[in-house]
Amino acid sequence: MKGFILNIRKAKNEDVIVTVLSNSKVESYWRFFGARHSILQVGNLVDFKIMESKNNFMPSMRSLSHLRFPWIFSAQHLLIWQNFIKLFEPHLKDTIEIEPFYFELLLEIARKWDKQNPKRLAVEAYLKILDYEGRLYNNGFCYICEEPLDDKLGLMRAYIPAHPACIYAHSYDRKRIFRLFNSKSTIYLEDYIINELYILLLKGL
Repeated sequence: MKGFILNIRKAKNEDVIVTVLSNSKVESYWRFFGARHSILQVGNLVDFKIMESKNNFMPSMRSLSHLRFPWIFSAQHLLIWQNFIKLFEPHLKDTIEIEPFYFELLLEIARKWDKQNPKRLAVEAYLKILDYEGRLYNNGFCYICEEPLDDKLGLMRAYIPAHPACIYAHSYDRKRIFRLFNSKSTIYLEDYIINELYILLLKGL
């Protein structure tokens, strides 16, 4: 089975519990002596075999290998990647079986991570997730006061738009933000806006 590591928790001695996102589920596995293995890092794509427990305990990971990407040794690329992928575990924690969308999206952007600006890829992927889940709020009204939005808007967590004065936030051009929502492309936005959008997405899905 292949999957992205979403979280690692210490268990007893040097054992760990590893939460993995595959193309069909999010599940936790026991890994014996996992604290010794550098393969077990949040964000890594791993291939492994599952051994079911005989006493109804959680299954364990065996024959573990790391499927590397070229950017894995770049500290900056790795930090942005890990910050982004950490959003998935709390977001999907109550989900067991899922559609392949999340795994395929992560695999798609991981293959581009060193070829394009990773913060732009993260913002675009974040928008795709919101759209896939039906949570991309773009109906033209402030989420707080429910009055029509002006030419300038602010953004809350999950890129929910509101009047800047209602949420004490940065203001953005409404047309440019709605264009972003519709296109899921950041190509026409300046880097400083991308940095602000990236910081905002770190608040969670």
